[in-house]
Amino acid sequence: MKTDIQVCTNCVMDNTDSKIVFDEKGVCDYCNSYYTDLLPNWTPNENNDKKLEEIAKKIRKDGKNKEFDCIIGLSGGVDSSYLAYIAKEKMKLRPLIYTVDTGWNLNVAVENIEKIVKKLDLEMYTEVINWEEMRDLQLSFFKAQVPYQDLPQDHVIFAGLYNYAMKNKIKYVLTGSNNATEFVRPPIEWVHLNDLRLIKDIHNTYGEVKFKTIPLCSMFKYKLLYQYIKGMKRVAPLDYIPYNKKIVERELNEKFGWEKYENKHYENILTRFYEGYYLPTKFGYDKRKSYLSNMILTKEITRDEALAVLKQSPYDEQLIQDDLEYIAKKLGISKKEFEKIINGKNKTYKDYKNSLKLIQFAIKCAKLLGQENRNFR
Repeated sequence: MKTDIQVCTNCVMDNTDSKIVFDEKGVCDYCNSYYTDLLPNWTPNENNDKKLEEIAKKIRKDGKNKEFDCIIGLSGGVDSSYLAYIAKEKMKLRPLIYTVDTGWNLNVAVENIEKIVKKLDLEMYTEVINWEEMRDLQLSFFKAQVPYQDLPQDHVIFAGLYNYAMKNKIKYVLTGSNNATEFVRPPIEWVHLNDLRLIKDIHNTYGEVKFKTIPLCSMFKYKLLYQYIKGMKRVAPLDYIPYNKKIVERELNEKFGWEKYENKHYENILTRFYEGYYLPTKFGYDKRKSYLSNMILTKEITRDEALAVLKQSPYDEQLIQDDLEYIAKKLGISKKEFEKIINGKNKTYKDYKNSLKLIQFAIKCAKLLGQENRNFR
């Protein structure tokens, strides 16, 4: 872990991101990119309202004779919950809500999903992942000693959503991804990209259960087959509206009785443990830095407020121990064995077969085509 920490003078990102670059004023390249590349072309206004309505009209027209004109992956978190509300009430769409049960969801996430779906009178499909396959894949990742323990879940949810949409000929996939809360993205050394080759190599190395039903989707299938050949469209409506997280959370609570999580992405036990304990303790990475930096850039909080948050523990010490014991039991190993795995020698994607160069090339192409503006490194 780094001991000579340099923190950006504008946000709270630091050189635990090894590729971060500071200018002569100590401002990082995330902030400079935000102010020079994104902000002049992004700030939501009346023109963006018109653009969103044009997009909505196109989706409604293309889906006129279909049961659903789009699909939304709903986790119960703030972004996807607000997206469902905007899609139904503002864009007047007929979305199918798609959810995935990976075996780790907290009750608050399940209840939030139910509240949104019921109040908006939406249809929902839930894909339940084969637990033995999911358990074996997740345990393989812990044994691999890599930082990105959320990759198995993220990939299964992503692959399941797009595979289901393609199978059922739903052209438009609406995503809760947005510039307001996700422009400053955790670097690849904290959170690896959606790399099927890496997933398969780690599973082949440490896994014991063969993949039979678990959803998988390569970058080739997603980008080339689904989007360019089959014409599937990914739409991010939240980038066309004013999006203040605190205001949105309050609105969701008032309209639906929606409950906020302790931290971003704490909708399930595994993610809470991974982000709040595993990453910072084993690798020295604190994902709250990227989340809070986004809030600083959008002026939702001050830098001093963010620094004060970072001085606090991500979550309660007793809850950490409870989660550690629960996760070990659910993975089919003892707490002692799980602790031994966690204390093993750290590794990265470089220790396994991966498609990082190919994925980075695809991202560069997407940036040139104006389809991506975030920094991936």
